[in-house]
Amino acid sequence: MIDKILDVGHVRSTMGAFWFYVLSVVVLVGISTTLLHFLGMVGIVDGGSASFFAGSTLHTLVGSIFTLFVSGLILTHRKLTSDIFAVLLTVVAVYLAYTTDVMLGLIPVAILTTIKA
Repeated sequence: MIDKILDVGHVRSTMGAFWFYVLSVVVLVGISTTLLHFLGMVGIVDGGSASFFAGSTLHTLVGSIFTLFVSGLILTHRKLTSDIFAVLLTVVAVYLAYTTDVMLGLIPVAILTTIKA
């Protein structure tokens, strides 16, 4: 069941897009927290980075890259790179993820999963 939710080539209904959003947020929190914890232990980043929901700039940067990566996977797997609406939705998602909140930036990505090729 989880493999179908994580499949970026699958066209989703509204409820499927909602569960894709929820699972993407959970995966993002896990990746971002684990990555920054280990980078802090090695000494690459400041060890006092706040939690994911506190809005640290490093968590925002990791979340923006995650949003760009997932959006790019959806665009390439569905061959939507020539669809201007899908590309603009990706740009909006990355902009929202970087400027406002990563959780808000993942909403256009969930909408992107409902677009048919």
